[in-house]
Amino acid sequence: MRAINIAFHFLLLFFAFSALAQTSTDLISLDAKVKGSKLEISKGTEFKITDRPLYDNQPDFINDKQMAFSAADEKGNYDIIIFNFESKKFTNLTKTGERNEFSPTLTDCGLYVSAVTVEEDGKQRLWLYPTNFGEPELLYDDIEPVGYYDWYDNKAAMFVLGSPNSLVYPYSKSEVVTISNNVGRSIKTKPKSSIITYIDKNMSKEINGEMAYTLKGYDLEKRSHIDFGYTYPGSEDFIWLNKNLLLMGKGNSLFVRKPNESEWHKSGEVSMPGYLNITRMAYSSKLKKLVVVMERD
Repeated sequence: MRAINIAFHFLLLFFAFSALAQTSTDLISLDAKVKGSKLEISKGTEFKITDRPLYDNQPDFINDKQMAFSAADEKGNYDIIIFNFESKKFTNLTKTGERNEFSPTLTDCGLYVSAVTVEEDGKQRLWLYPTNFGEPELLYDDIEPVGYYDWYDNKAAMFVLGSPNSLVYPYSKSEVVTISNNVGRSIKTKPKSSIITYIDKNMSKEINGEMAYTLKGYDLEKRSHIDFGYTYPGSEDFIWLNKNLLLMGKGNSLFVRKPNESEWHKSGEVSMPGYLNITRMAYSSKLKKLVVVMERD
């Protein structure tokens, strides 16, 4: 039975991460700032943070000058790396041969970088890694396999892999609420709110031959659902630039819209020879930096 369970977890991991892990991706930064309902991108400011034929992905700003991301080494191990925009230097937050870490995000308290960790036996759970490089701690030992997540009120809303994938929130140890089923991989807390946002794949429509899914919110305080319209067709990764503006990418282009609008508006393109297909993104309003993940052509 143990062998079967381990095999099952690895199969879920395959669906969660293999599509990204098999693709060589780099992190590219641009100078960008939000002005009203627009994202202004400074042409010619493209900078390759990483430049290797391996997996560098899932960026997230953790303070005013540093960004965390997941990276593969030549042996196929995945660790959390910290990049400093001032010094342009990299530091390993984790260096574990027996575990793999994905999806780093700063916790609400600011003392940890959390990560989805694939353990030695295949379990896929949320761990906390102290920013002072102390010993990591397991969180939610009974909630797994976790794929993606975001924070609110020092608790994590988690995408749990299954048939279908679900989005859950642990109000307490005894009350783990299922927010929705059949959700997409982007789980984001709307800034300055108690709303967790996600892509609901139960509702979709075809636009110019590509699928657009509904973008939903769930107010964790009011315990009510909110409709934010449809995603950009053919794209499944979004972020909030602020509480009033959403960002998605498709190909080499970036698109924004207000949550109460229906039309997406093109903000610009990322012109970097040898790269295509924007996926993950991260934005720092203080640094005025946008970081995008792109595939090596």
